[in-house]
Amino acid sequence: MHKSQVYFCDMRTAAGGMSLPQKLANLIKRANIAKIDMKNKFVAIKMHFGEPGNLAYLRPQFPKAVADVIKELGGRPFLTDCNTMYTGLRHNALDHLYAAEIDGFNSATTGCYVIIGDGLKGDDEVTVDINGELVQKAYIGRAMRDADVIVTLSHFKGHEMAGFGGCLKNLGMGGASIAGKKDQHSGSRPQVQTDGCIGCGICTTQCAYSAVTLQDGKARVDHSKCVGCGRCVGACPKKTIKFLDGNAEEILNKKISEYAAAVIKDKPCFHINVIMDVSPNCDCHGERRADYSQRRYVMQFRPRCGRRCGGGLMFETADYSQQRYGRNSGSQRRLFFRRSSQYQLAFANKPSFKTRNRQRPIRIDNNRRQVIRNEAADKHLTHR
Repeated sequence: MHKSQVYFCDMRTAAGGMSLPQKLANLIKRANIAKIDMKNKFVAIKMHFGEPGNLAYLRPQFPKAVADVIKELGGRPFLTDCNTMYTGLRHNALDHLYAAEIDGFNSATTGCYVIIGDGLKGDDEVTVDINGELVQKAYIGRAMRDADVIVTLSHFKGHEMAGFGGCLKNLGMGGASIAGKKDQHSGSRPQVQTDGCIGCGICTTQCAYSAVTLQDGKARVDHSKCVGCGRCVGACPKKTIKFLDGNAEEILNKKISEYAAAVIKDKPCFHINVIMDVSPNCDCHGERRADYSQRRYVMQFRPRCGRRCGGGLMFETADYSQQRYGRNSGSQRRLFFRRSSQYQLAFANKPSFKTRNRQRPIRIDNNRRQVIRNEAADKHLTHR
């Protein structure tokens, strides 16, 4: 089987050289985005606009660079993301658009419009039959499925349940409607270990369904109301809220992979990961902890088989990121391996997705504008 090609460049700049948006535009051109027919096609750029207060999300200059290239190819780009099922300013389309605006995403800064993928209340969805191992029908935001081409622009970072968030998480969870998100979280039920609970009440502020309350100075979870989103688990400062089922995170990550396959089913796609501001938690948090790493890269991955793209064809940039950041230090290793991120990759790599984890990294030196084969990275990353 042919190795998939993963193009990447670092984010160093030099006086008189390319800016970061210019380097990104050059990278995706060198990675042959022009091979996708975008003439008069609606092109969804799937990204995360960041919860207000968070400063780690990708700045508007990055999607503008991508949108400009798409328009050069005759495409009609728009930025999109679906609503969340928890607290915050992205739970409905009006608040979501407001959050995008105050974080700098508008037609003037990005060169295209923002469309919330699953409508006003998160119920504008399309049911996609995938007959997967865990998911038979996936509930996907209508704008995502109405698009002719899907381009993912993902910020690589940590995640309290998925281990890390990259292309798979951006598509699988981010492309699902609220019903789809509930479906993916349906196997997750948190439980409070009361001996360690200090009764601070932070968990109660994070639950959008009033499932977490304080009783006698201790947090309690009402499972009849809980949707399993895990916000209380990530918010607990004493880590006394755990999932009842030991395989809850495994099931979640496998469902993410199958939902990612549903989002791009029968559609040409192009995937970009930006590795910068790598923080432990995802951009859904208004607060932000310090970065784990200052090393920064931009990577692009385009499946060789075009329209027959399954979930496994997307994970290789995330896998490269995991190896780049997950095996070199103790804190980074705990970030990406203490959770079930491996299940995303392994499940997406199943034979049913028609791919194998084989890749050929190609470095683009944007300052000199020539392709350089990175033999060290090739040796380290190629799975033989």
